[in-house]
Amino acid sequence: MTAPSQISVSDLTEAQAKDELTRLAQLLALANVAYHGKDTPEISDADYDAAKRRNAEIEERFAHLKHVDSASDQVGAAPSDGFGKITHEVRMLSLGNAFTDEDVEEFTGRIRSFLGLPDDAPLALTAEPKIDGLSLSIRYEQGKLVHAVTRGDGSVGENVTENALTIKDIPRVLKGAPDVLEVRGEVYMSHDDFADLNARYAERGGKAFANPRNAAAGSLRQLDATITADRPLRFFAYAWGALSAPLTETQMGAVERLAQLGFQTNPLTQRFTDLKDLLTHYRSIEAQRATLGYDIDGVVYKVDDLALQARLGFRSTTPRWAIAHKFPAEKAWTRLEAIDIQVGRTGALSPVARLHPVTVGGVVVSNATLHNEDYIAGRDNTGGEIRGGKDIRVGDWVEVYRAGDVIPKISDVDLSKRPDDAQAYEFPETCPECGSDAIRDEGDAVRRCTGGITCPAQAVEKLKHFVSRGAFDIDGLGAKQVEMFYHDEVLPIREPADIFTLKTRDAGQLARLKNRDGWGEKSAEKLFVAIEERRVIPLNKVIFALGIRHVGESAGNLLARHYGTWDAFETAVTAAKPDTPEWDDLVSIDGVGAVMAGSLVAAFAQERERASIDRLVTELDIQSVEAPKADGSPVAGKVVVFTGSLEKMTRAEAKARAESLGAKVSGSVSGKTDLLVAGPGAGSKAKKAADLGVETIDEDGWLELIGDA
Repeated sequence: MTAPSQISVSDLTEAQAKDELTRLAQLLALANVAYHGKDTPEISDADYDAAKRRNAEIEERFAHLKHVDSASDQVGAAPSDGFGKITHEVRMLSLGNAFTDEDVEEFTGRIRSFLGLPDDAPLALTAEPKIDGLSLSIRYEQGKLVHAVTRGDGSVGENVTENALTIKDIPRVLKGAPDVLEVRGEVYMSHDDFADLNARYAERGGKAFANPRNAAAGSLRQLDATITADRPLRFFAYAWGALSAPLTETQMGAVERLAQLGFQTNPLTQRFTDLKDLLTHYRSIEAQRATLGYDIDGVVYKVDDLALQARLGFRSTTPRWAIAHKFPAEKAWTRLEAIDIQVGRTGALSPVARLHPVTVGGVVVSNATLHNEDYIAGRDNTGGEIRGGKDIRVGDWVEVYRAGDVIPKISDVDLSKRPDDAQAYEFPETCPECGSDAIRDEGDAVRRCTGGITCPAQAVEKLKHFVSRGAFDIDGLGAKQVEMFYHDEVLPIREPADIFTLKTRDAGQLARLKNRDGWGEKSAEKLFVAIEERRVIPLNKVIFALGIRHVGESAGNLLARHYGTWDAFETAVTAAKPDTPEWDDLVSIDGVGAVMAGSLVAAFAQERERASIDRLVTELDIQSVEAPKADGSPVAGKVVVFTGSLEKMTRAEAKARAESLGAKVSGSVSGKTDLLVAGPGAGSKAKKAADLGVETIDEDGWLELIGDA
């Protein structure tokens, strides 16, 4: 059973958002390996972009649920064993996506907000075509090419130096370059060269490449450089990594400097100070897309001032100062053949449209999200109209599009083609998996099964979550295996603790796992070894893996950093009740809050769930987690609270800086607060800090304290 959350982001509850982030993490991880590691994409670019966009939208709305190992934060995939590995001195990051003009406006608004720039302050951006190829970093020392490395997972890439040397756009020697210069760009193949290559392969009886991107990536990652040399690869330079000296003071100037050094740079790259002109250039590039002679899938905008780029800094794997404005998705009409209901691990009933297969943007689509029962009806339970709701019925002709959601959406219904006997859809009031009542709480857009752990769908999905990539990530125990073991009568896995007793139980069976269909001695032993390796696991992953409602991967990391050990976490959550010191401490953690705290307390208070947790913990060696410590940081490990108005930096910038120095940023003052940074209008937090004897400094004091740390 697939993950259930197919509701629009604006309608998601926190529990559904948590489910959806987990599903997207799994989907994107597999897509990254297929695309970056194997050069054989299993989903389309539209699917991938849509998944990342939905993930980003959920994280923006539910910031406290953001995964530590967020699906949208993944960069590429681990390098292949066939190549030598090289660690990037400066990580190769991915880009966030924009899909509409409004998204771009929000991007510039976020920049202004982060930097504290007024609306009328100048803000220059560059715009360049987003080449659909394979990212490459080329390092030069004293002007000589030292090595060329693929993106890999962003931190470690593949050494493809010999192959890169066959590309005519890549100079072997630079004159006038800094002593150390890592030039970054995209390896691609032109449309004409791609056609010629496939024609040559057809003549030899070989298999044709699916598209120029696959051809370029596959060619660069050949273990035999003579094969690469036979492939017509090109290279556009547009960025840099490690530098011994600055190229210039602006993004545009740096690109021009790269061109002067002998690299090919894209002639459509321009600088703009007006948002309207920037978007006009986007449309101009879009109009030229079919005649450029190479594949692009959008336009990349970057803050031009490199000093501002430095201030804006980075999220986990994306810069705050750049974004990719992707081209719009295609649409198509088809017939809605059925509406199915899926049940997830939180019991949410989610409707899915089963469509007559239709090609949209080069991808065959047979399913689409229907969000919730109100969306299908077109009205809520009070009779009010639902934004986007369409009164959708089985048999309707519907328009499907692929943008902003991993599962396609229905954008319109052709009422002129509606069958005369079409009936309004009646949403089920019982769970299709276990028959339990499905109820809808007041104010909630989602109906939920009341069966709890007695509902097979919820139990299976909880186990899938437990073994997912951001949780225990047990190799060989994926979704398919979880379902198999859950329904197994001889060697069942019904709760997480069962995973860690599997080998012992198997040893006592006559029908051993290694003798079953689909298994063998090696695969069974490999599974047991993978399980054993996960007995030792960090606290943050355990907290996330428990699947407690509202507790995402990011929250697991926050809680682990705050409490440090399982014993401290368990003791605090067990004792936490409203108006207790433990409760006050829990809700003071920046990013937690009362709703999440309530879910944690409820989970540990429920007898059956607590017993399941206790059985699991006895099987594990849970490792403590410490907050990251920056060398020489005067605030490493300290709990810092910001309050009042900051005048020399925004609150977001101050928080990001504090966390980068190893501090724990809290949203409220308590006895555990080490430092309060108070600007004008500090109010009650300053008074409470004074009452508790917490050290308090102003913004100037903060800047003096952290200095150049």
